[in-house]
Amino acid sequence: VQLQASGGGLVQAGGSLRLSCAASGCTFSNYAMGWFRQAPGKEREFVSAISRSGTPNYADFVKGRFTISRDNAKNMVYLQMNSLKPEDTAVYSCAATNDYGGTGLLLFLRRTIDYWGRGTQVTVSS
Repeated sequence: VQLQASGGGLVQAGGSLRLSCAASGCTFSNYAMGWFRQAPGKEREFVSAISRSGTPNYADFVKGRFTISRDNAKNMVYLQMNSLKPEDTAVYSCAATNDYGGTGLLLFLRRTIDYWGRGTQVTVSS
C-alpha cells in the first residue's frame, strides 16, 4: 500500500491550502483515512480522519478551519485547510487504517494505523 501526500507549501497566516493523498495497492473504500502532523521538536499529533462511510472527525484545534473529504472512485482523500495559523506549521502525513466494523475513527484516535505515507511540509508565515 502506498500513500502519496501532496499540496503542501508556504502560505501566509489566514491563507488556505488543500492537501491531497493518493492511495494505491489497497481496497480504498475499506479504509478510514486521515492526517497527522508533526512540528519540529514536537510529537506527531492527530489532525483529522474520515471513515469509510464519510463520517469525519477533527482535532479540536482544527475544528471550523479544516475539512476532510474523500473520493472513493479516485482513491483520494483531501484536507482543505483554511484560516491557517503559524502554529499549523508542520509536516502533514496521510494515514490509513482498516475500517472493519466501523472502528476506523477510534483506531485513528488511538494511533492504531495500518499504513503511513510520507509527509508534505506546510509552512505558515506570520
